Amino acid sequence: MIYDAVLSPLANLRFKPLSLIGSFLFTTTLLWAGDDVSTGLLKQAKEAYATGKHSEAFSLANQAITREPTNALGYFVRGSLFANAHESAKAVTDYNEALKLDPHLADAWQNRGTEHFKLGNIKESISDFDQFIALKPRFAPYHWQRGIAYYYAGRFEDARKQFESHQTVNPNDVENAAWHFLCVARSAGVEKARAALIPIKEDARVPMMQVHALLAGNAKAEDVIKAASAGEPSASELNRRLFYAHLYVGLYFEATRDQTQAREHILQAVKAYKSDDYMCDVARVHLQLQKVQPHSNEEK
Repeated sequence: MIYDAVLSPLANLRFKPLSLIGSFLFTTTLLWAGDDVSTGLLKQAKEAYATGKHSEAFSLANQAITREPTNALGYFVRGSLFANAHESAKAVTDYNEALKLDPHLADAWQNRGTEHFKLGNIKESISDFDQFIALKPRFAPYHWQRGIAYYYAGRFEDARKQFESHQTVNPNDVENAAWHFLCVARSAGVEKARAALIPIKEDARVPMMQVHALLAGNAKAEDVIKAASAGEPSASELNRRLFYAHLYVGLYFEATRDQTQAREHILQAVKAYKSDDYMCDVARVHLQLQKVQPHSNEEK
């Protein structure tokens, strides 16, 4: 029986830039030959969660697992519920069970990889992403998440290659160019990173073109922040703009070895402009891995 699930973190990679792909509730359509009652319970769980009935969704998933404890999909669905509820450790536990029962469940490898990343388990995240790609090799060029994980593992050459591959399927994304820049800067220096900067003709998201100009040496950090604040965007759009402005300004300063300003901007992105977005998790994990702790006045 086909279980109708919503989009996976990779399902729309052909059409969406890095910043627009977050963690989604369920993954691509799965084939499940299971108990009709359990199937119904999991469908109800999906529908309950989508309408904001989160406790009911967990209850229904629990019932499905109790009814069929040897079926991987029950754990997979509950793990996805935990992931959406920002309970990454519990999500990983359920994905572990799903993969014990069905190691060919590609989307469980992908989802566990994202949750491992959110927990700061970078090596485990890469391993899971590798397993996903081994099962679904057509997604290899789209997998920018693996590139970011490579970066935090210090595997800058592997990360560079991943972002160059991603460029072939997502050619107008400043964020991809930025991460490529960061990798080259860490391995070969800022001047070589500027020389190798991937050209971007038009990324309509504010302030991405100013970020690109910053990386190229044609703009200053304050130009990026000013562009993000310009006009009369809605509150949510302004929050999004300023998050990305501070994140990429901070990452730029890290590449140029200005750790004080890097810390200041990335901390501001996480504390002042956080959102339910995978890149916000990236910024948070960045601080965690850099052992950057907020001062008491920054918590206020």
